[in-house]
Amino acid sequence: MEYVKMYIIAFIVFLVIDAIWLGLVAPKFYRAQIGHLMAESPNLIAALIFYLIFIVGVVYFVVAPGIEAQSLSRIIVSGLLFGFVTYATYDLTNLATLKEWPILVTVVDLAWGSFLSTTMGVLTYLIYNWLW
Repeated sequence: MEYVKMYIIAFIVFLVIDAIWLGLVAPKFYRAQIGHLMAESPNLIAALIFYLIFIVGVVYFVVAPGIEAQSLSRIIVSGLLFGFVTYATYDLTNLATLKEWPILVTVVDLAWGSFLSTTMGVLTYLIYNWLW
């Protein structure tokens, strides 16, 4: 039941942070960098599946161990590593296999993934500890 609580908190935190990113920063940046590769409209089912899986990973590998250890520093280190590794999987694969994948997108995505996972982990940890 504790994982469900963590997941719900992380899901809400993720939606807020990602909505800001997708609403304010990402559209203009990605359109300028990879607009020629983008679909007319996003595949919302694929996006939802990614969100659900990614949040499971953040909860399992970042939040739960940090809560168990009551260590904010562990959350920060784990969040940075988890975000970096997960976003590197996608971006470095694209860089290796797509003709026109810009390295700038890879660098920005790696920074974003690291920031996103860390911020999700820290906020979920703080909210969880505040509530329970």
